[in-house]
Amino acid sequence: MSVPARIDLIEYSGLCALFDALFAASENTRLVHGGEEPVYRPADARCSWHRIVFRHDYVSSALHEIAHWCIAGPQRRLCEDYGYWYSPDGRSPDRQAEFESLEVKPQALEWIFSSACGLRFRPSIDNLYGAPADAAGFALAIQREVQRRCREGLAGRAGRFHAALAARSGRTASLHEADFSLDPAWLA
Repeated sequence: MSVPARIDLIEYSGLCALFDALFAASENTRLVHGGEEPVYRPADARCSWHRIVFRHDYVSSALHEIAHWCIAGPQRRLCEDYGYWYSPDGRSPDRQAEFESLEVKPQALEWIFSSACGLRFRPSIDNLYGAPADAAGFALAIQREVQRRCREGLAGRAGRFHAALAARSGRTASLHEADFSLDPAWLA
């Protein structure tokens, strides 16, 4: 399948078309919109391809779920939601700290992908009804991970996806630490 020449990445349908063009054949994986909740579903008896399902038509949800997929190794991609636990909103301080430590890498990739599309990124502590979180510390941890990725580059699926996003949106695919500044609102 060839990559579409012109698509609107702000629209979920363009993002799905780009992702599917890159990974449907090589990884047997497709990006699916319209889920009530985001979820990764491996191929099974009912569906012969893996599905990254994102919330409704939210491009930011898609970019976040793609980031998780880019990080997951081959064995994890054979398990629903990569075999990870998810503790819903209302987490204790210890559970929230664990959640944040696991979310740094995917949210860093999400920020990089968002930037490649020209979209605004905002860190998510995803715990509105739980223990207060250190939002500033979490944002700084995400920024440090983005800076590391800027220095080391993006490999594999993340690199391919980022390059395709940048090319389709007319942005540069090169990564520079200076392009990823913390929004003061994240530190409040």
